[in-house]
Amino acid sequence: MKTEILQIYQSTPEGQEAEEILRSCVHCGFCTATCPTYQELSDERDGPRGRIYLIKQLLETGEVTEKTRTHLDRCLTCRSCETTCPSGVQYGRLVDIGRGLVEQKLDRPLKEKLMRWGLRKVLPYPERFGPMMKLGQTFRPVLPAALKAKVPPKRVASPWPAKRHARVMLALAGCAQSAAAPTTNAAAARVLDRLGITLVEAPEAGCCGAVSYHLSAHEEGLDFMRRNIDAWWPAIESGCEAIVMTASGCGAMVQEYGHLLRHDPRYADKAKRVSELTRDLAEVLLEEDLSLLKAERPSGKVAVHCPCTLQHAMKQGGCVDAVLKQAGFDLAKTENNHLCCGSAGTYSVLQPVLSQRLLNNKIQALTGESPARIVTSNIGCQLHLESKASVPVQHWIELLDQ
Repeated sequence: MKTEILQIYQSTPEGQEAEEILRSCVHCGFCTATCPTYQELSDERDGPRGRIYLIKQLLETGEVTEKTRTHLDRCLTCRSCETTCPSGVQYGRLVDIGRGLVEQKLDRPLKEKLMRWGLRKVLPYPERFGPMMKLGQTFRPVLPAALKAKVPPKRVASPWPAKRHARVMLALAGCAQSAAAPTTNAAAARVLDRLGITLVEAPEAGCCGAVSYHLSAHEEGLDFMRRNIDAWWPAIESGCEAIVMTASGCGAMVQEYGHLLRHDPRYADKAKRVSELTRDLAEVLLEEDLSLLKAERPSGKVAVHCPCTLQHAMKQGGCVDAVLKQAGFDLAKTENNHLCCGSAGTYSVLQPVLSQRLLNNKIQALTGESPARIVTSNIGCQLHLESKASVPVQHWIELLDQ
């Protein structure tokens, strides 16, 4: 794609990166065939190719309109288009850059600003999000149906095994998952313990930075990243094998630390090392002897929902299916596995109507064979699916922890 980027943007690292990405696009339109919002809305501007043109227009003219922001806001950042693209266009990076520039140039209505500010100031902090969620769970029986569906059932934290193995891996407690599903990392720790691996959390580590970064508060997001690197670095220097991600949304973000902090003289090398060590839990288990796991097999088929962050960002689509098949679970056939469930971080809050349409589609695609349960790899997807599914929804590692 030919570009004529304004000098004001050409002189910045983000502008240079955006121009490089734009030039790699060949206008083929293959991306529209796998874009969830284009499939729902049939508007070129609500597909990757159309959004690329909108960002190009901003970089070439310096002008932006409410319509441009609306179409960029509707993007899930699911990155399904990246998996489809024959030219390797890094659309996820481009849309983050474009949104950041739009946020600088165009003031939002007060209601929108307050909503986005509130999400940034609550979700990444378990000490804030946790009490609010517990309050909702307490009054859940008397809440309106629409609000009740958004409040997850209470899950009680379960014990971790003792630290006893020479092999050590790090886990990220995260923000929403540590409050809404404290059983997930504990289950992962117990499963890895049976495989001769000790899993530990660094208490100082917190949100991966995705909430802030994807809401265009880039510097705030980078600060979360630096804090996690500092928290993990002693363990990395001591020889930990991997940073194991039990939430693929966090995994996708942490794998980008090296790229996002590449211009930071203090953190560039450390961030690169952190990204190299970051792996999804299923990817780790596939390299171990799963015959050591004597899990109880629940009756009925299991439907696997592979999050967009796992298949399109981390490039590990199918790894959970492979683990569960090796472990002897009966997997249900599912449809349109490349399409997003509509959770997409804060998307379900900021774009509720479209998010619900995508959720309905996903529930239908997962339940064609009437599975007894649905499993997934990301807390956002888990809570979103759980709000409407008629069968239990859980993290897949809990099946191996039976």
